[in-house]
This record gives sequence, C-alpha cells and structure tokens, in this order.
Amino acid sequence: MKIRFKYFFLTFLFFVLVFALQKPLFMLFNLNLYHATGWNNWLKVIWNGLPLDFSLAGYLSIIPGLLLMASIWSRHKLWRNLAKGYFAIVSLLLSVAVVVNIVLYPYWGFPLDSTPLFYFFTSPKDAMASVSGWMIVGLFVAIIVCAVIIYRVFNILLRQHTLEKKLLPLNRPFFSLVFLILLGLLIIPIRGGFGVSTMNVGKVYFSEDIRLNHAATNPLFSLMASMEKQTNFKDQYRFMKDEQARKLVKDMLDQEVSTKYPQAPTFQLLNTQRPNVLFIVMESFSAKIMKSLGGLPDVAVHLDSLSKEGLLFRNFYATSFRTDRGLVSILSGFPSQPTTSVMKMPKVSQNLQSITATLRHNGYSAQYYYGGDANFTNMRSYLMGTGFQKIVSDQDFPSNERLSKWGVHDHLVFEKLLADLRQEQTNRPWFKVIQTSSSHEPFDVPYHRLDNKILNAFAYADNSIGHFIGELKKMPQWKNTLVVLVADHLGCYPQNIDNLSVARYHIPLIFLGGALKGSGNIDIYGSQTDIAATLLGQMGIGHQAFPYSKDIFNSQSPHFAFFTFPDAFGLVDSDNQVIYNNESKKVVVNAGKQKGKNLLRGKAYLQEIYNTIAQEATGHIEKP
Repeated sequence: MKIRFKYFFLTFLFFVLVFALQKPLFMLFNLNLYHATGWNNWLKVIWNGLPLDFSLAGYLSIIPGLLLMASIWSRHKLWRNLAKGYFAIVSLLLSVAVVVNIVLYPYWGFPLDSTPLFYFFTSPKDAMASVSGWMIVGLFVAIIVCAVIIYRVFNILLRQHTLEKKLLPLNRPFFSLVFLILLGLLIIPIRGGFGVSTMNVGKVYFSEDIRLNHAATNPLFSLMASMEKQTNFKDQYRFMKDEQARKLVKDMLDQEVSTKYPQAPTFQLLNTQRPNVLFIVMESFSAKIMKSLGGLPDVAVHLDSLSKEGLLFRNFYATSFRTDRGLVSILSGFPSQPTTSVMKMPKVSQNLQSITATLRHNGYSAQYYYGGDANFTNMRSYLMGTGFQKIVSDQDFPSNERLSKWGVHDHLVFEKLLADLRQEQTNRPWFKVIQTSSSHEPFDVPYHRLDNKILNAFAYADNSIGHFIGELKKMPQWKNTLVVLVADHLGCYPQNIDNLSVARYHIPLIFLGGALKGSGNIDIYGSQTDIAATLLGQMGIGHQAFPYSKDIFNSQSPHFAFFTFPDAFGLVDSDNQVIYNNESKKVVVNAGKQKGKNLLRGKAYLQEIYNTIAQEATGHIEKP
C-alpha cells in the first residue's frame, strides 16, 4: 500500500517541478527581456510562482489519485492504461502552454491566455498570416519534444510502481478512506491555503517589473483562468448601433477629453499644485451613517466633524457594489460593469491609466496600505500593474496583530502608516492609499460604543480615521497634504437596502487637508470615476488618458453618476434618476423633472464600456 501513497506524492511533486523549471526556461528563451535581471530575481520568480504551481498540481493530481484508489480494489491493467492516456494528454497540454507562452510573450507582452485561441478559432488564416512556415514547424517540433520528455518521466514513474502487479491490501475500505482524505486535502494547494482569497494570477505578483511577474505566472493556470472568465465583450449589451452609442457618449465625456469646447477654468481649491495626496478608501461606508449627508447621528462622528473642515460632496455615488470594482473606478477612473470585473483580468487592467502611474510620472512616490490579503480578487496584480512601488498588507504585520477575519484591525494599519510618515526623510511628494477593512462582516472590532454590531463597526472605523487625522495634523506634512476620504461602495447599512435603488450607491466623498484652501458643500453630481479628472485638474495635469473621468469643477462638462449591479445599471443627475434591469429589460426607477432622459444615455454608456473592454482585451484600442 505504501507504493500507492509514494506514487501519489511523486506525481504531485513532478507536476510542481515541471512548472518551476518552466520559469527559468521562459526567461532564458526571452533573455533579451531579462538580460539585466539579477540571478536573485530569477530565484524570486521561481519562488513567488509556486502558489500557482501548487494549485495547478493539485488540480492535475485528482485523476491520478482516483485511479490509485480504484487500484486498491482491482489489479486490472485498465488503471495503468487509463493513467498512461491521462498523462499523455496532460503532457501535451503542458507542452503547448509552455512553448506557446515562450514564443508569444515577446509579441503579446502578457502571459498566455485565451486571446490567441480566440484569434485562431475565429480566423485561423489571419492568425497565422504573419507566421513563417519554418516558425510553425519549429513550434510543432518543440511542443512534441517537450511533451515526449514529460510523458517519459511520468511513464517511468508509472512503470516503477506498476499497480496491477501489487497485491491488493487487506483493509481496502480503510485505505480507500485514506485516499479520499488525501484527495480532499488537495483543496489546500488548489485554493491557496485557508485565507479569505482564493487562488488567482495576482498572487504571484511580487515586483515593480511587470515582466518578472509575468515570468512567475504559470501559463496553463493563466490560460485556464482566462477561459473561465472570458466572454465576448463586444457582443454584450448591444442596445443600439455603435455609431449611435459613440455619438451619445461623446457628449457625456469631460470636455477636456472630448475637446468639443475649450478647457474651462477650473475652480482652484488647492494652495499648491504638488501636494502630498492621501486616499483613505473606507470599506462599505454609506451616506446613511453620516448626519451631514442626511443619515444617522452619532455613528460617523469624526467624518461629520471633518466634513465641516473640508469639502463635502453631497451627491456622490459608488460605481458598483464590491471593492474590486470601486478601486478600479477610484484609481483608474474606469466605470464598473454588471457581470465582470476588470481587476480580475490583468491584461485589461494593466492597460488602464491610473492616478498612481500619472503621479509617479510627475515625480511622486506611491505606496498602498491594507490590513487584509492583497491577493484578494487579484488586487496585488492590479495595484502593482498601475504603479504602486510598495504594498503593505497583512503579511507585513506580526501574527498577533492579524486578529480579524480580514487581517489586521484598522487602527493598527493607521498606526503603521503614521510610523512610516514619521520616518519619511525626503522632500519628494508622495501618493499613499490606505484601505480600511473592519467595517465588513463579521463586524468584530476592538471597540464598543454602539449596541448595534454593524453600526459599532462603522463607528470603530470612523474613530480610527479620526485619531489618524488628529495625529497627521500634528506633523509637518499636513500643511502640504490633500486627504481624499471616499467609500469603496455601500455595504451592509442600511440593512436590506434594495439593490435597485439610487440610495444603494450614495456614498461619502470628503476633501480635507492643509493643502486645501477652504471648506463647504459641493452639490454637483459625480461618482468614483470622476476623482481622477477632478484631482489631476486641480494639479494642472492633463487627464486625457482617463476618458470616462469628468472634472467635477469643470462647468462645461456634464455631471452625472453611473453605477452597475448584476445585472442592472443606473444613471443619475440633477434632472433624472434611472435604473434599468438588464435581465428583465425594464426600467425600475425613473424619477426627476425630466423622466426618461437618462435611459438611452445609460444604455449607450454601458455599451461603450464593453466596447472599451473588448478593445483593451484584444489590443485594438479605440477610445470613446
């Protein structure tokens, strides 16, 4: 019986070995891209890529494990023949992924995904038009040689542990149960441990050099993940002809971007064009927990107080219902989608412009602070791809501080940021983002002021923010710092709020800091996508690379908020509030003095968003 367990573990380990060896092979064949990379980075590529390798090895070891379990009950050679057939298919599949990834990477610039398959199966002639005959032959030979080598190793293992010649164990039910347990344990490498986040491509991202992250990515895992999420975006949400949609959306863009009108003077709210910029992204905060926004008193007491010191945006909306959507809208000025998330598609998200990359281009440093798992929903891939130099997450805190389900409690993350700010020894302006997490289920926080558990969690996060701002005010950086407080989305309060209601997306936005000239309330309509253009406009930096972002203070631009939810969209402004259910194809909200005004505009806007995603995904960029 020991021989079966040994064979099972050797199979798993050999899969991992193949995947690990693929990485230096990939870098070696693309040496012109990695020739300046130190050997320590080659080792880091292998090491950081192991999570995906273990995960895929887990998936591929399931069938061999089942065949081994079957061999406990029968010595028939059928099990050996099935194993040989399985390993032949897997060897070929692995070889195709490895070789094609090596060959295509210099051209595509991203790890293997479903795009080449999409091109090949939709138009094989065009896909092969630029490839020489010798290259096709060489590719085919390389795949066969690689497949033969992998298969022969598997066959040697199988021949050395020939199962049909082994005596059947006496206690077959017991050993079958043991194998079932072993197969069940494969969920650990497959899922990537016991944390909140499941395995995703972003888990291997470790470097500012995107090419090193690509080298660490398992190409077969990347392909499988892409195929799982890939849909034909160009065919989704077809409400009208593209020409009509493009015409409607052009009049919905910021006028600096559309260039229909000369740039209007922007209301100047900063006393410097190069302030330090700090974003505080507040988990699940709602306008309904702030008295200053017509919500509850005695919950977000610090935010209510701070809103009087700065600018409070009273008609501001989230673009969606989850953090991954909200962050992309906040940092990249890109709208959310009803049924997908570009953060989960690195090839799309890394092509988006970002506030981070723009500010770094203008001399800023950039850091991100989060007490949770930065791999959640592929966040690390997105953040590093958009320019963050440093990401502080749960693993940067001692284990005795990772006491929340989501990692580290908010006040400890703020303390970490304060400590880092006190050690800053440079005059270089900085851009920092800190994301809270405690105001999220299960709402267990080290704070007890309110009886309602949910509201108490918000009060705790608010208290952490208030204490942090109080300490920041004592520091010399304060006088040259702009603080942007914004929710990522509305969460669990109000409880049981209708997802197809405008209030579901109403969130706080506050501008604060010593770099701000004054205070007051802003009643202009806007959403998370508008932060990029508004901030950059104040800094005298062009934002043409953010086509969907509008400068809230540009009087000649249209002002509205667009948001989505599976499977619906909403478009609201001062004249009309519309929510449309795409599944039922019905308008579920239509209010305001110009009812129906925003329905066609909203449809055109959503259609153009999916056109943009389709263009980004294929590399054929045509901005709206």
